[in-house]
Amino acid sequence: MCRSTRKHTEEIGHDHILKPMQQLGVLAVVVLLGGQVLSQGTASGAPPNPADAARNPWAYNLTVDGYIIPNSQSYVDPVFTANRSWLHLEARYDYENLRTGSLWVGYNFSAGKKLVLNVMPMIGGVFGRTTGIAPGCEASLTYKKVQLSISNEYVFDTTHKSGSFYSAWPELTYSPLTWFRVGLVAERTKAFHTSLDVQRGFLVGVSHKKWEFTTYIFNAGFTDPTVVLEAGVNF
Repeated sequence: MCRSTRKHTEEIGHDHILKPMQQLGVLAVVVLLGGQVLSQGTASGAPPNPADAARNPWAYNLTVDGYIIPNSQSYVDPVFTANRSWLHLEARYDYENLRTGSLWVGYNFSAGKKLVLNVMPMIGGVFGRTTGIAPGCEASLTYKKVQLSISNEYVFDTTHKSGSFYSAWPELTYSPLTWFRVGLVAERTKAFHTSLDVQRGFLVGVSHKKWEFTTYIFNAGFTDPTVVLEAGVNF
């Protein structure tokens, strides 16, 4: 699934980036030490070894997006996920808004063989600069080398009704090689703003073993481009 990104005209200080990153780092270390971390799979999408799955039923991912915003303060958006069978747990920072965290629980559902549908309805609590409750959903439809995916949510601001908002991150990608993909992407977010209500652009991504690296270029040809550099690792 796509990340999301999750991802100013509003500034965020250096300490506000380091603190959540340190907290997520500590969380990841605790989970790794307690969960006998094993590989989830290879970049080629080969099915996991049943013996490995039995020893380690949990699968973890840490994805960090670095936003380079023209004429504004750049920021970092980390997302940590843990999956076990149907259960999905997720923690985010600077995703719904700057200086804002969120915790999520969701249900994994998959159907199909050649045409594969993955759907994950979620509910989250948002706290920080924005405080509220957020129902959301991540979904993807994959056929051979083509995938259409979306991550979206609606945040009901419990402090100010006027602060409620919808955000989404759809992608359409093509993978000519197992380790390489290109595609189109869009984003509607509250975390940063440009002269466009919806950011639109393209992506180029590569993967190697447990690692994935993706570059997103938004708004090229429309306004000053926003660049998002993403790195992710599976455990």
